[in-house]
Amino acid sequence: MMRKIKILVVDDSLVFRETLARELARVSQFEVVATASNPYMARDKILEFEPDVMTLDVEMPRMNGIEFLRRLIPQYPIPVVVVSAMGENILEALNAGAIDFVTKPASGGGFDVFVSELAVKIKIASSAQITAKTTDSGSISPAIKPRLAKGSNIIAIGASTGGTEAIEEVIKEFTPSMPGTVVVQHMPAGFTAMYAARLNNSCLVEVKEAKTGDLVIPGRVLIAPGDYHMRVKRVQHEYKVECFRGDKVNGHCPSVDVLFESVAREAGRNAIGVILTGMGYDGAKGLFSMLKNDARTIGQDEVSSVVYGMPKVAFDIGAVQKQVPLNKIPQLIFSMLA
Repeated sequence: MMRKIKILVVDDSLVFRETLARELARVSQFEVVATASNPYMARDKILEFEPDVMTLDVEMPRMNGIEFLRRLIPQYPIPVVVVSAMGENILEALNAGAIDFVTKPASGGGFDVFVSELAVKIKIASSAQITAKTTDSGSISPAIKPRLAKGSNIIAIGASTGGTEAIEEVIKEFTPSMPGTVVVQHMPAGFTAMYAARLNNSCLVEVKEAKTGDLVIPGRVLIAPGDYHMRVKRVQHEYKVECFRGDKVNGHCPSVDVLFESVAREAGRNAIGVILTGMGYDGAKGLFSMLKNDARTIGQDEVSSVVYGMPKVAFDIGAVQKQVPLNKIPQLIFSMLA
């Protein structure tokens, strides 16, 4: 029999904490080894029970979850799934080292759906590779600079689990001369706008949540909105995006495959495709289509991936021309544009 995933549940609400622990314990693959009401108790439980995954509330007394993550991960690199109300603090938690998040259900119901979603993310987190953040950002040498972008160039990026930070690691090296960039990050509605705004404040390029009709122009990064697929359409000598509702593809909306297939069709050899960390196989077929249409393709390597799923499938089917660590991807993109 496979060893069960040991879980630590951390939440300051006694009722929510005990209810969540009870429901997770019903999952055959799980063993809830402990619960904690605050970060100090959680630290002691980590040392005592050595859990595989921790669920963590953000708003807690004595020390909030974000500060706890910043102090915890460098010492005890444990996969953490944040369980909190919707808000900017969730993005801060991801930045601090959390693997993923699930929003708490409204008081009106939806608890069963919430537990099912959390269970899936706990399983994914249990196989994630966690490393302490370092001061080495992988910055590009000043001697390596991208050429001025031509209107026909386009960069397409797809990611899932661990992707919020991986995408930022890539685009924070972009300058306003970079080709227009389109991005799918598996993320629910309501969070993509906040995510885009956060990146816009920290990067040299413009980052925004995409809407139908937006132009893909140099110095701009368009993030697919949650619950909408995004595709690229070429109109004469420029690209526009279309955002539309549709069935999930590979279990996701937005889907990386939907974006990559459109880039393969509309941009061909003028495109660069990048597939980053994430569970599953979304994006692999689309990246292969890009390669068949003479685009250049890049995959994140296993060591630097939080979850080596999407990049692995893409690599295994021959869709990846170059596989490199995350901090080498900007330099590789620059060299492909040179």
